[in-house]
Amino acid sequence: MDDRAVRDRRRALRRGHVSEYVAALYLMLKGYRIVAFRYRTKLGEVDIIARKRNLAVFVEVKARSDEISAVDAVSQTAQRRIKAASDIWLSRQADYAVLSQRYDIIAVLPGRLPRHFADAF
Repeated sequence: MDDRAVRDRRRALRRGHVSEYVAALYLMLKGYRIVAFRYRTKLGEVDIIARKRNLAVFVEVKARSDEISAVDAVSQTAQRRIKAASDIWLSRQADYAVLSQRYDIIAVLPGRLPRHFADAF
């Protein structure tokens, strides 16, 4: 990899991490409690896991220039990986039997508030 590719990769990672923090703050302002951040398993990863009462919300965060490209960026393969990771997380919760679950997407857009797509997949 040349220096420019390395710089671009680092910039993209930094943008992604900042977007995840923005999305987490946005969720907290909406009354959610963040219980896990960048939850990783061998089967997949979830950017943010939040709870609101008996609802576990598994959130994929996408930083894009528009809402449509953010939602479209979450492929079927990504959805399967997120669901696999969420199954593992749920199985490790003492109260998992009473938890409802939902899969959301938060689009972090330049110069605008994040857009929350509840029950996106």
